[in-house]
Amino acid sequence: MHILAVAASLACALPLAARAQNDRMTPIATPTQPNAIVLDTGPLPGATAGEAWHSQYGSVFARNVTVATLTPFLPDPARASGAAVIVAPGGGFRTLSMENEGWDVARALAAKGVAAFVLKYRLNQTPADMAAFQRSTREMFSAPAPRPRMDPEQALKGLAPQIADARAAFALIRRRSGEWHVDPDRIGMVGFSAGAMLTLATTLAGEDAKPAFIGDIYGPLAPVAVPKDAPPLFAALAADDPFFSTGGIGLIDSWRAAKRPAEFHLYEQGGHGFGMYPKETTSTGWFDAFVRWIAMHGMLKPAH
Repeated sequence: MHILAVAASLACALPLAARAQNDRMTPIATPTQPNAIVLDTGPLPGATAGEAWHSQYGSVFARNVTVATLTPFLPDPARASGAAVIVAPGGGFRTLSMENEGWDVARALAAKGVAAFVLKYRLNQTPADMAAFQRSTREMFSAPAPRPRMDPEQALKGLAPQIADARAAFALIRRRSGEWHVDPDRIGMVGFSAGAMLTLATTLAGEDAKPAFIGDIYGPLAPVAVPKDAPPLFAALAADDPFFSTGGIGLIDSWRAAKRPAEFHLYEQGGHGFGMYPKETTSTGWFDAFVRWIAMHGMLKPAH
């Protein structure tokens, strides 16, 4: 597994927000997803295990995703601002936290007048059997080897399927922007942990995707080479995040050195994977701060 996936797997396989309770992985039937639109990136090459779902932490997760989909959550047309956000859940490129970091985020955005689209991107294959998957996860966490330092630029090549899925999502929204009342120039992306890595990868190597703004929620903050036209960046991390809180804030420094807009929130507590879970820590405020931030950048002003 490439360096990015290793770091992401460690970071996302056990969301610490609800770790003390409901941590048992229980297989569930695949939820009905009537609005999910299959993207045109095709099946994951070489995949043998089929998509499977489980519950954990009072939420639901997908794994072995072999065909990417995009699910729209559209605001009331009377409230639609024209802004749109692609939501990329986390899960170490092994699972996807579809509820806490996907659907719940999208519903909250739609309530603010933002068209939201949950990206179910293709994942690295894991054992089809749940018991074997749980063993592989335990082994990953018990491995004595030190966690590698995440280098986003070196890892981009290993994310080709996921970047292709993100590009296809941007292209689809722009093609149907009239139908969905979306301004094609105001489509952003927000991701969580592995999804934050994909958001950054899409910004750096997504070619025609060109997000209008990006949100990096508890993803690694390693420095990168910032494009001259890099979009405004919003980043949020808890100081007690056990995976990414000690790696510095080189990403923020990189954005600022390139004279591109950047906002960074370091919350005292929150752990990793807090997403939309209700918590007593101030990290719960990341969503309202993100919405205020995109409003500050003019994204919520109707075009007409």
